Amino acid sequence: MPDVIAYGGDWNPEQWPEETWEQDVALMREAGVNRVSVGIFSWSLLEPVEGVFDFGWFDRVMDLLAGNGIGANLATPTASPPPWFATAHPEALPVDADGRRLHHGSRQGFCPSSPIYREKALRIAEQVALRYRDHPALVMWHVHNEYGCHNARCHCDTSAAAFRTWLRARYGTLDALNDAWGTAFWSQRYSDWAQILPPRATPSFTNPGQQLDFRRFSSDALVELYTAERDLLRRLTPGVPATTNLMAGAHWDMDCRAFAAEVDVISTDHYLIGARPEPHIDLAFAADYARSLGGGRPWLLMEHSTGAVNWQQPRNLAKTPGELRRNSLSHLARGADGIMFFQWRQSRAGAEKWHSAMLPHAGTDTKIWREVVALGAELAGLAGVAGSTVRADVALLVDHSSVWAQDHPAQPTSELDPVEEAKRWHAALWRAGVTCDVAHPEDDLTGYRLVVVPQLYLVSDAGAANVEDFARRGGVVVVGPYSGIVDEHDRVRLGGYPGAWRDLLGVTVEEFFPLAGPIRLASGTTAGVWSEQARATTAKVLDTYEGGEPAWTRNQYGDGTAHYLTTRLDDAALAEVLATACREARVEPPARSVPGVEVVRRSHADGRSFLFAINHTDADAPVTTATGETVTVPAGDAVVIPG
Repeated sequence: MPDVIAYGGDWNPEQWPEETWEQDVALMREAGVNRVSVGIFSWSLLEPVEGVFDFGWFDRVMDLLAGNGIGANLATPTASPPPWFATAHPEALPVDADGRRLHHGSRQGFCPSSPIYREKALRIAEQVALRYRDHPALVMWHVHNEYGCHNARCHCDTSAAAFRTWLRARYGTLDALNDAWGTAFWSQRYSDWAQILPPRATPSFTNPGQQLDFRRFSSDALVELYTAERDLLRRLTPGVPATTNLMAGAHWDMDCRAFAAEVDVISTDHYLIGARPEPHIDLAFAADYARSLGGGRPWLLMEHSTGAVNWQQPRNLAKTPGELRRNSLSHLARGADGIMFFQWRQSRAGAEKWHSAMLPHAGTDTKIWREVVALGAELAGLAGVAGSTVRADVALLVDHSSVWAQDHPAQPTSELDPVEEAKRWHAALWRAGVTCDVAHPEDDLTGYRLVVVPQLYLVSDAGAANVEDFARRGGVVVVGPYSGIVDEHDRVRLGGYPGAWRDLLGVTVEEFFPLAGPIRLASGTTAGVWSEQARATTAKVLDTYEGGEPAWTRNQYGDGTAHYLTTRLDDAALAEVLATACREARVEPPARSVPGVEVVRRSHADGRSFLFAINHTDADAPVTTATGETVTVPAGDAVVIPG
């Protein structure tokens, strides 16, 4: 990415009369916009009739951008097939688990396994690439848009056939598949590949292994669609980077890690959820996850909002004064080299007309516009941040397969949510000023001092051994309850829980005891939701239930240590456990401040650095740097301190 902070948003000029376009570009220049995403939902205008293409209007859009020094993230418009596609190819429309075929009228109306969809998508992508491969506005390819946001899984016969092909490649034989899925239970043993279907609606629970593998297959199908378009673009436009906008930390129906291995630049979208009491911490989790997907390299925030969104929430909250800036600088602090929005001009009609934009319905005499202009100027002044990275001493482990496996309804409790637990542990570190990466259990853990495992129900043998090896070599590990329980096929690890890590943790669990309400531990700490009947084998017991069974243990393992929690501690107690682990691992925040102030450091290889201090409170707050300098950050404000 260039040595400048990319700034802008989705521009959809096709929604407006052409006389508006010149005004748009002039206002972009006023706001400091240097990058826009274009063409994302333009398929029906670029190919109004099947096989008939109209690029004249889009030529003028691209020329207008180039003439004003604004780069284009040029989209392949394949996320929203036009009406003629659904009419001509109804068999390519998605089917849900109840057998209902979904119809045209929104977006992403296609089956990801449909060969005719892939054929038509590659054709329009090729036409766009051939037309604009030498255009001076082209900076990056924006492939598709938010893969799987609305059609992550299709249960049609085409998908069933593709699923069987995927399973043959994965298992080789029916015997291996039957063993992995445990099909001896409920008389489910398969004697022919043709008998296997997607997990459609059934009288009772579907097979857990079948459900898990269908989630994996469905994610892989989306990745294949991306790589097919990307490979075409690489052939026609070598040297132009390609990406697609993930929804890291928010959308769990596709494996972001699998996509990350295929994109040239990590790109993601993030939107605040109004129901969260501290949505800026959820934002930090998503930003840390995006950075981690790229191995710490700078990434691109392709979309976030200037104000309210338009989703099906009870209340779509507008952003308060200064919140737009704080959100943007938080993404920047956590490794983004581009801050972009959906969208440039707020739509007058359509399903997203109440979604905020850089240029709102009310025009330029507005809070949003003034903040957009001010942010553009500030980001231009922070160009020196571009290319710098964030170093984290802590890795927080998550795995989409584990989330998918635990999503099966036949669980001991419905109140243990692995995603929410991951975010809760991340929030405890955030409040302590500690930046962490969001890693996979099989990732290289070298360089970290502390690894935390909030809730990893499923872990492979390789992932389990990787965490053990980290501790053996001197690292500190903290494992939360209901972790290490099953293997990669969702088969229970026998001999006592947590089967994958009994030796690491020095604990054996005999039975799970979900809780109906809160309980008190011997220390006075409050816990809830979950408990386990455990006994320490080699671990030291640090806290117990009232009956004396271990609730928090610490085990020496090789040159390192491993903590285990057999219950879900309240936020304050969890923070204390993680603080203890941070002290053991010699993990320190980049600066000291008061609760509610976010501190993150970005650094260049040559030693230049930038300390971001973002005050999310309504009171002025002191921030003391590692050198002893104290800076006051006004309420709701942010400062960037070069170092």
